[in-house]
Amino acid sequence: MPTYQYKAIDNTGVTKEGGVDAVNKDLAIGALQRRGLIVVSIHDQENKPFLQKSVFEKVPVKDVVILSRQISTLFDAQVSALKAFSMLASNADNRLLRVKLTQVVDDLQAGFSISGALAKHPDVFSDFYINMVKAGEESGKLNQTFSYLADYLDREFEINSKTKNALVYPAFVIFTFFAVMTLMLTVVIPRLSEIIKSSGQSIPIYTQVVIGVSNFVVNYGIFLLMFLIILIGYIWYMLRSEKGKEALDGIKLSIPAVGPMFTKIYLARIADNMDTMLSSGIAIVRSIEITGDVVGNRVYKKIMTDAVESVKAGGSFSASLEKYPEQIPSIMVQMVKVGEETGSIAPILKTLAKFYKREVDNAIDTLVGLIEPIMIVVLGLGVGLLLVSVLVPIYNMASGI
Repeated sequence: MPTYQYKAIDNTGVTKEGGVDAVNKDLAIGALQRRGLIVVSIHDQENKPFLQKSVFEKVPVKDVVILSRQISTLFDAQVSALKAFSMLASNADNRLLRVKLTQVVDDLQAGFSISGALAKHPDVFSDFYINMVKAGEESGKLNQTFSYLADYLDREFEINSKTKNALVYPAFVIFTFFAVMTLMLTVVIPRLSEIIKSSGQSIPIYTQVVIGVSNFVVNYGIFLLMFLIILIGYIWYMLRSEKGKEALDGIKLSIPAVGPMFTKIYLARIADNMDTMLSSGIAIVRSIEITGDVVGNRVYKKIMTDAVESVKAGGSFSASLEKYPEQIPSIMVQMVKVGEETGSIAPILKTLAKFYKREVDNAIDTLVGLIEPIMIVVLGLGVGLLLVSVLVPIYNMASGI
């Protein structure tokens, strides 16, 4: 059934935008009119201009954080869910979020629960988010639930942003290095090599190697570029497969310098997720199951999946984690065991989440501190080696004149 995007005016004169599912355009208009809306414009979402389709749009995590805080505040003020989402839909800056919230309002009017209405938009609200809201509805603590969600998403956004920002500088240096080397090998070295060869003097072996590499790049560079493009395309294709993604997740954890940082990120995410859900009243089995889905690494997802089966069979969560000493450190296992024995697993997990978040911050700072000087030294040595290889023979030639 196609979705029709509409722009309409309600009986108070407020402009509304959103989507409605219908077999055809006439039925879509009729459905909107029955809601008391005056249709201004309506079109099939599939017939929108290519560049305007929502596949090219996204709702930033920061907007979802702000939205969650606003919902929590409105619920604290005893504003009804329908009124709250209507207000937020009309004031949303992001076009896609405004459309999604308008659809949520329509679903709430049709009798859907809040979690049910949000679940129809998985591109904005994750399974974790939906299950948290559902638990809030069941416990009657929706305002606290949305506050928890805002805090959790804020922490996740901070960790992810810091990790990505830490990789920006190394990526820039690597790009600069290859750009400079390519320029040297294709433009500078060929011209200087002509001068060296015309002098008739013996050429050092390291200079011959550099000139040979330069000649290869000049003569066969296009084939090398095509090979690299094909190789990158093949790697990209393989990484899209389930086996490729699983292999990449394993590689992330095994890289000497970066692996420990990724491990701490996933441990912080596991502890934070479970603390948030258990504090909201979600059962431990369901909490482990959802954590496995949102942890972001297939190695840890398998650990969580095995833990679900173990707990269902009557085992403890800590005992299932203890089976994976390489991925789950003993301190986490012992603290979870203490939490199970004392009946206070959520506060224990909260403490673990804070601990691993500090560890992630320290690991990122250390990694950035090491990468910057190493990259500068490598770049300097690479360019310096090329220059020495061609300038020393030229200097010898000038000295012999």
